[in-house]
Amino acid sequence: MPSGNVASATTVSRIGQRRQVVIPKRVFDALKLRAGDSVEVRAENGRLEMHPKRLVDIGDYALMATETVKVRQGETEIKPGRPKSWRAVKHELGRELSASAAMPKPCPTQFA
Repeated sequence: MPSGNVASATTVSRIGQRRQVVIPKRVFDALKLRAGDSVEVRAENGRLEMHPKRLVDIGDYALMATETVKVRQGETEIKPGRPKSWRAVKHELGRELSASAAMPKPCPTQFA
């Protein structure tokens, strides 16, 4: 757990038959997790670490409004297991790029 966000707590969880681990409610609530959120799971030096993870952290990038909409749409498709194939994404991006390339570009002003 991130040390700055949540008070440290030790709890015990059981691993189910399908390797599922239940996150205790107070930890789940303290981290403001929601069902369907992603977590990064790492094994290091005999320890198991889990960190909340956004698939694309929009705050790390300067995106245009249309790109932000695409990222949000992708996140909603991935969570329930409905991701698009890379071929479909490339096709959509290609259409958008060709549409923006077809737009007239402003003419530079000549100065004397």
